[in-house]
Amino acid sequence: MANTQSATDLFIQHFDFWPKLSAEEKQLLSENTKIVNYSKGDHVHQGPLDCIGVVFIKSGQLRVYTLSEDGREVTLYRLFADDVGILTASCALEYLTFDVYIDAEEDTEVLLTEVAAFRRLAEANTDVRCYAYQLATQRLSEMLWKMQQVLFLSADRRLAIFLLEETEKNGGDEVHLTHEQIARYMGTAREVVSRLVKYFNQEGWIKNSRGCITIIKRDSLQELAGNQVDM
Repeated sequence: MANTQSATDLFIQHFDFWPKLSAEEKQLLSENTKIVNYSKGDHVHQGPLDCIGVVFIKSGQLRVYTLSEDGREVTLYRLFADDVGILTASCALEYLTFDVYIDAEEDTEVLLTEVAAFRRLAEANTDVRCYAYQLATQRLSEMLWKMQQVLFLSADRRLAIFLLEETEKNGGDEVHLTHEQIARYMGTAREVVSRLVKYFNQEGWIKNSRGCITIIKRDSLQELAGNQVDM
């Protein structure tokens, strides 16, 4: 079981339904939540084979992705510190089935609420159930947005969008990722990213160095991205 006070503090901050739980339900949640550590590269959730429970990310980063029939990965979204992962408990929610895979992109520490306990809470408490479906709907929206990009937007627009969104998250002008990582997040080939980075660099929109891309002309990238950037 996770440190009770530490877990409770995080529940209060991030679970909207916490004040509406009974004393027994709060105890059930606390007693069935534990700290789990994943090393970079670990498989956290393996599609239909897994249903581990709800994860709250304390530190690190998780990547949620899907696999094509030929084994190509398409990153759907990423989870960072203070995010909640609900699709790892999809089996606890009726009519919610998503065959997604989740890997640790960094050494990651999470609070894991076991699926059996969360299922009991969701079945007995409408506030918990509404929270779970609302969060799942938000994640589904992110997944559809990503698939729309992959299917309908050109690679140069997608890269512009990616760079703008990454710097918005980081609060600066630098993206500290390799071309291989960017390709995986975009759902394309490394060669495509390398070619586009070279083009953006030649246009003077970015400055590229080993493992780092710095945005020089944000307005130019925004013009290329159009109104597709989710800021």
